[in-house]
Formats: sequence, structure tokens, C-alpha cells
Amino acid sequence: MPSYSDLRYLVVDDFSTMRRIVRGLIKEMGGQFIEEAEDGVNALQVLRANKIDFVVSDINMPNMDGFELLTQIKQDPALCHIPVLMVTAEARKEDIVRAAQIGAAGYIVKPFTKATLEEKLSKIIQRMTVAA
Repeated sequence: MPSYSDLRYLVVDDFSTMRRIVRGLIKEMGGQFIEEAEDGVNALQVLRANKIDFVVSDINMPNMDGFELLTQIKQDPALCHIPVLMVTAEARKEDIVRAAQIGAAGYIVKPFTKATLEEKLSKIIQRMTVAA
């Protein structure tokens, strides 16, 4: 199973403080390569220019929201293998269902703890290993 330090992450959120928090939590878990993007448009540019193994994306963002970003990732043959963990401040059942239908690897609600993020990432990384 790849470890947190082996993976290259992209954190997508329009709120810079939230990006910094998620980046810090991933670093605490051992992640070393972490890119950031402030919306889906910027995220796609980063994804196409870099090797990214894992995306942690907010849902509510200007320009291109997390659902549209997830859709674009899953429709792109070069990116569709990348797991996407969706993050939102609202725990609406329809959003969770929609994210799963589009192909999200997981879903967490803000605010969340390091333990919650670590648990979700671990489960998704285990699934990545089994699928490989």
C-alpha cells in the first residue's frame, strides 16, 4: 500500500485558510508533495501540468464548483483514475449521493479533525492499492 508520503496531493478550496489547514493535516500525516488550487478551473490546470495522485476538493467554489471539477476529472481518460475526496460545510444527503454518483472516492463535512481526514484517506488509499 502506498504511504501518505508517496502520494502527490492537490487541495482545492476557494478559502486559503482551509487549503492551509488541509495541507497542514496532510503534512502531519507524512504527505510531502501538496499542490493547491482556489477553484476547479485552476485545479484542472494543475492536474494537467503535474502528476497528482489524490485530490481533496471543496464543493462550493466560484468559477467551477467541486461537482463540475469531479465530473471533468472522471471524464478525462488521463485523470479519471485519480481519487477525489469531497469536502463541504453542508451535510446534505443529495450532495453526498450526487458526489458518489459522479465518482467521488469519499466525502467529509467541515469542520473535521485530523483523525477523520486520516481515516478517509487510509480507506481510499487501501482501495487504490486493491484496484492497482
